[in-house]
Amino acid sequence: MNLRTPLAKVRGLGSAKHGTQHFWYQRLTAVVLVPLTFWIMTSILMMTSMDYETVSTWMTSPINALLMLIFIGALFFHAQLGVQVVIEDYIDVEWQKISCIILIKFLAVLACLASILAVVKVFLGL
Repeated sequence: MNLRTPLAKVRGLGSAKHGTQHFWYQRLTAVVLVPLTFWIMTSILMMTSMDYETVSTWMTSPINALLMLIFIGALFFHAQLGVQVVIEDYIDVEWQKISCIILIKFLAVLACLASILAVVKVFLGL
């Protein structure tokens, strides 16, 4: 005979309060990416007929380099958050889910660092 009430049975099984943080990070990065995407797209469209040297000179501007770094960081973080949600929703086996999430985070960090290194290299003229 179980003397526990229905409320006692479900205590501890509810929200871990981490979903809200994930939700807000995803929305914040989306808001940051909207103006930065317009900026990068107009910049790319204006540079279609330019040569490598002109584009490199454009990237040596501190404002352009900083906006590009913010764009890269927000882009990879937002993408990682979105793929993580898909993995959590569609992979049922726990060890596979955790493995995929770790892999996605590792790949996002690796790609982000490689992109940041490329921007810094062009910015410094190396």
